[in-house]
Amino acid sequence: QVQLVASGGGVVQAGGYLRLSCAASGPFFTINHMGWYRQLPGKQRDLVARVSSVGSTIYADSAKGRFTISRDNAKNMVHLQMNSLKHEDTADYYCYAEVRTSPTRIIDSWGQGTQVTVSS
Repeated sequence: QVQLVASGGGVVQAGGYLRLSCAASGPFFTINHMGWYRQLPGKQRDLVARVSSVGSTIYADSAKGRFTISRDNAKNMVHLQMNSLKHEDTADYYCYAEVRTSPTRIIDSWGQGTQVTVSS
């Protein structure tokens, strides 16, 4: 069973920074995309940033210029460096990975949420 374990959330003042990390473990062949989503209570989960296995990145407009996603394929980890944080970045952040578990099977795997609170 593939597991994603996220860490790095917390409380920070507006203008500050946080670094989220997520480690994947378990039986799998390869990991395709890895990324971060965020969600407010009662709202849908929205993409923040995503990185492919070869390092191509996609960012939400709200994250461009402030957040940087990176990936360590050797350690099966993905990181999200969040700078210049704003109050509106407050949310639960979820790590995501598209995982190939067999030659014919790809699954979506989610980590537990990590809470980010930005005080204004």
